[in-house]
Amino acid sequence: MLRHEFRPGKLVAGLFLVATGVVFAGDAGGLWKTPWFAIIPLVVGGLCLAGATATLNRAIRGGGGAEQG
Repeated sequence: MLRHEFRPGKLVAGLFLVATGVVFAGDAGGLWKTPWFAIIPLVVGGLCLAGATATLNRAIRGGGGAEQG
């Protein structure tokens, strides 16, 4: 049984933020060079995609107000 409701928007946001961390960790470790401004499209793009995912999820599942039960 699920303990909480699945929220794909938060999953997408988390994946993009983890990817940003991996990119900059690789740069800090000397594996590759990453320009400082690379964080902007990764974070902003990920948050926009997460917002679109959350909006689509709400449209499919239905918004609803207070939980019934």
